[in-house]
Amino acid sequence: MSDGASYGEQLLESARRNNTELFQEIAAEFGENHEKLAALINETKEVILANSPLHIATSKGHWEFLDMVLDVEGVEIDPLNREGDTPLHLAVKFAAQEPDFGFFIVDNMIDAGSDVRIVDKHGLKPVNYVSDNEKLRALLESAEYANGAEFQAGNGELAEDDDDEGSASDSDEQ
Repeated sequence: MSDGASYGEQLLESARRNNTELFQEIAAEFGENHEKLAALINETKEVILANSPLHIATSKGHWEFLDMVLDVEGVEIDPLNREGDTPLHLAVKFAAQEPDFGFFIVDNMIDAGSDVRIVDKHGLKPVNYVSDNEKLRALLESAEYANGAEFQAGNGELAEDDDDEGSASDSDEQ
């Protein structure tokens, strides 16, 4: 471990440099205590912008670090920084510089559970930061539509019901 640096400082440095070896060293210190490792990740923030390790890694396109952190059970995937940005907001902004790799990161963040509907302090959702990347815009809009359909149902099931076969077969069996 680095001399004098706290685990939080080391974690931020690991995110900045995509240093997976340092992250593995930190994780090894916690052993099987995934709750404490997740708490460290969730509570660690930069002083000025309040960026979490996930914010830093997504803004720089550091997929290897992200992949390892997202595997830690209990990690908050949508923390907010001082601007109200989630890591997904910053991943979309990164995609403006690196469209293909940025799309890959955004797609994986959505698969991991990032909420595309969160609005930052400027009143903007991640999709509002997409300029001319129609593939990325379609991905974000599709995810927003899917989230909306789930919430409209109110019980965790999709609102649409394609057919009534299930209920008919249930009544036939009795």
